[in-house]
Amino acid sequence: MDASSAESSLISRLPEAMAGLLALAEDQVQVETGAGGDVDVVVRAAGQTFAVELTEAGSAGPVAVHAERAVNAAKVLRKRAIPVVAVPYMGPSGKDACARADVSWLDFSGNAHIVAPGIRIIVDGRPNQFPKRGRPSSAFAPKSSRIARWLLMHPAEAMAQREISRAIDVSEGLVSRVVSRLEEEHYVVRDDGGRVRVSNPQLLLDAWQDEYRFSKHIIMQGHVAARSGDALTRFVADALSTAKVEHAATGLSAAWQLTRFAGFRTATFFVRAAPTSSIKSELGFREDVRGANLWLVVPNDAGVFQGADERDGVRCVHPVQVYLDLKEHPERASDAAERIRAEFLNW
Repeated sequence: MDASSAESSLISRLPEAMAGLLALAEDQVQVETGAGGDVDVVVRAAGQTFAVELTEAGSAGPVAVHAERAVNAAKVLRKRAIPVVAVPYMGPSGKDACARADVSWLDFSGNAHIVAPGIRIIVDGRPNQFPKRGRPSSAFAPKSSRIARWLLMHPAEAMAQREISRAIDVSEGLVSRVVSRLEEEHYVVRDDGGRVRVSNPQLLLDAWQDEYRFSKHIIMQGHVAARSGDALTRFVADALSTAKVEHAATGLSAAWQLTRFAGFRTATFFVRAAPTSSIKSELGFREDVRGANLWLVVPNDAGVFQGADERDGVRCVHPVQVYLDLKEHPERASDAAERIRAEFLNW
């Protein structure tokens, strides 16, 4: 399906979607294309005018671009028009992008957040009615995500694709494909010489967090006797270093080393390969999911070690990786993630 036919398909769904949200009959919803300058659609219903931008992707980059267009179109209409982004299914990062732009949104899966003078419609939690078939390609697949990580580690730099390829040890072909995808979704831009840089690091990080699943790594959970999470972190770091096991703390362990924010119980380490029985014995590691205070994690891609650095005697992954990993951690992980983002990822 080309872009024009995809947009036509979305437009055809608007009357039913708007009627359902506004408790109207479909014939009470007027949909006009080409009526508001650059905006995709103008919808008039229930005494309101909506400047609606449509996009197939509900992630941060595409949504942010269309949100800006909707705002500009609403100003042109000069009728207190309400800017709205409409998508098949709105992802978390897309919702955040709309909130930052103060733009309403709806999706054709039945969710919406339309708030303006005289109107307040909030529907959330309905499942995606438009799942993609098969295994869609992603710029954030394990090996592909090395590119996003490297760009976020150097957000102010413009880099040639060959330079990126050499820095992260992936083929130039993969870099080319992933960069093209990121460019298509408005996360990167090119200069006149073809060099690539991040257009909005916050949007790129949001989009990656949307797709990131810590549970896709191999996680071994167990218990090691320790007085505290910090003491456990230092003991494990020393033991792995002595055994010459490539490792890096992440999650709450790394967040503590970086910010000293919030005490914790669960320590987490990426290790290059599954620990041997002798290393487990040295650690006193007893596999026990219910009482686990140590997670030893074999990553689904070695890229997690990119940018790892020693912090107060403990080798930790880069703050970008810490932030992503905290998404599926216990205790005060969400608060720790906010602190990491505020202190290290506030580009």
